[in-house]
Amino acid sequence: MQGPTGIYGPGCLACGELAAEDLNSAGGIAGSPVELVAVDGGRAPHEVASEVARLIELGRVDAIAGWHISAVRQAITARVGGRVLYAFAAMHEGGDDTPGVFMIGERPVNQLLPATAWMRAHHGVSRWAVVGNDYVFPRVTGSTARAALRGSPSQVVSETYVPLGTRDFAGVLRGLESGDQDGVIMLLMGQDAVHFNRQFAAAGLSSSLTRLSPAVEENTLLAGGAGANANVFAAAAYFDGLTTPESAGLAERYYRRFGEYAPSLNAVGESCYESLMFLRQVGDACGSLEVEPALRLAERHSYSSPRGLMRMHGNLVDQDVYIAAADGLRFEIQEQIAYAS
Repeated sequence: MQGPTGIYGPGCLACGELAAEDLNSAGGIAGSPVELVAVDGGRAPHEVASEVARLIELGRVDAIAGWHISAVRQAITARVGGRVLYAFAAMHEGGDDTPGVFMIGERPVNQLLPATAWMRAHHGVSRWAVVGNDYVFPRVTGSTARAALRGSPSQVVSETYVPLGTRDFAGVLRGLESGDQDGVIMLLMGQDAVHFNRQFAAAGLSSSLTRLSPAVEENTLLAGGAGANANVFAAAAYFDGLTTPESAGLAERYYRRFGEYAPSLNAVGESCYESLMFLRQVGDACGSLEVEPALRLAERHSYSSPRGLMRMHGNLVDQDVYIAAADGLRFEIQEQIAYAS
C-alpha cells in the first residue's frame, strides 16, 4: 500500500474483498467465515514480518495470502515459516521449500522463457538486456533467463539492477543506447517501471528496442501514459481483457461490485483473489487450514479458477499464460504461450 509497489494496492484490496465475499456466500473456508486482516506489504521486509508474526502470536490470523515482493516473503518465512499456511500470490523466482508455503503465481519456466521464445519467433528479438530491481526475484529471474537461453538462438547480453524506489534511469538508458541488445527484459516493479517507461520513451528508444515484462500490468500502463507504452509486451496468467469463460465471470462480478471506475483488473490484483481461492481448495481437500494436512495434497491436484486450469506440482502451481502487447492504455492479448500441465 506504499512505496514503488503501492500502485498495485487498490486492485489487490478490491480483489481480496471480492474473494472474501464470494467465499462467504458459498460457506467460507472449511465451514468458517472469511475475514481479511490487511497488512501493508510495501514497508521494509522486517517490519512486515514483525506485524505478521504478532498477528499469528495473538491468534488473529489462520493463514497468510496475497501479493508482495519475494524479499518480504523471505522475511515472513524466516519469522513464522511452517506455523500457518502461506499462499504467496506473486510471480516468483522458483521454489520455496518452507513447510506450508504454496507459490501460486507464475514463474520463469512458464512465463518469461516462453515469452522470449515467442518474441524471437514473431518479432525477431533475440538479444536481451535485463533491467530489474535489486532484490531476489529480479536477480534470480535474470540469472535463470541467462542460463536457460545460453546455447539457444536467444541470449541475455547484459544485466543491470537498481534499488527499489529508483526514479532516475539516465545511467541505465545511456547503457542501453550504447549496447548491442534488441530487447529489454524489464524486471522493475510498480512505480519504478512507470518512471523507466516514461524516460525510455523520452530518450527515443521505443522504436528501436522492444520491452518485455512479467510484471507490467494495466495500472502501470495508465500511470505511464500512452506515449510511454509503445512496443511494450507483457506475459501473465491474467489480463483485464482476457475473454475466457472463467475470466469473464470474475470481471462481470468485479465491475458490478466496484463500478466502472474501479482499479483495472490485472494479474497482480487478480492474484490476490487466486490466493484466497487456493486456501478454499486446501480447506475443501483437507478439512482445515492446518499445515500438516496441506502437505499431503495430491501432487497433481487441479482445480478451476479465473485463470482457467490450475495444477499443483508439489508446492508450485502451474497456470495458463498469455502474451499481450500494449495498445495505448490497455493490453491486446496476442496468444497463449504456456499451459497448465
